[in-house]
Amino acid sequence: MQLNNLKYEVKNSIAVVTIDRPDKMNALNKETMIEIESVFKTIKSDDDVNVVIVTGAGEKAFVAGADINELNKLDVLSGKEFAEIGQSIFNLIENLGKPVIAAVNGFALGGGCELALACHIRLASENARLGQPEVNLGVIPGYGGTQRLTRLVNSGRALEYILTGDMISASEALRIGLVNKVYSQNELMDKAIEMAEKIISKGQIAVRMATKAVVSADELSESEGQNLETSLFAVCCGSEDFKEGTRAFLEKRKPEFKNK
Repeated sequence: MQLNNLKYEVKNSIAVVTIDRPDKMNALNKETMIEIESVFKTIKSDDDVNVVIVTGAGEKAFVAGADINELNKLDVLSGKEFAEIGQSIFNLIENLGKPVIAAVNGFALGGGCELALACHIRLASENARLGQPEVNLGVIPGYGGTQRLTRLVNSGRALEYILTGDMISASEALRIGLVNKVYSQNELMDKAIEMAEKIISKGQIAVRMATKAVVSADELSESEGQNLETSLFAVCCGSEDFKEGTRAFLEKRKPEFKNK
């Protein structure tokens, strides 16, 4: 796979996707978005990948936003297409079927914040700054930010940050539930890998069913969500991993999951 703006590696069932445009603060231009889509389609079909970590190259930015030179050329029709393509790519990440961890190492603004929001778990460095400052350009978030931010932090807070364009510090992001944990810059990736390894140590059928159930919760009524949960619970009960996990618990030993 030829990649110009991304780095992609898989080790011990962990895929690490790095947005690699440090001279542009890892801004998302069209080429980068195409590469993100290609990489995540590869990950989705790769049975050797169980967890994904997304981060940015360098120490200044996760992704500082979209490429303003490209944004400046949009009109009504091309703007609609621009947003639809971006939403489709970020929906692919959210609905990957495998846990995706964002390691937010610096600025995550505009499209960068929306990329982090599309991931399932967000870990941030102490110098991280998140936000949706699109109003400063006379536009609104277009890659799903208005929807995902609202679901995470409530409509009042989402409107505050979107309408003012203010950046959110790592500590504030932790307080309002926008990120899960905050670490020093030096330990961020180690902690992301540590979390990924912990997830990998569990039965992967259960991990994927749980991920699907939680991601679907935003789109279903409570009764529909419970029906889905029942179905996914039943799938787990029919797996070899379930038999091994319960047997290991009763025998007071560590389970040896085979992801079957």
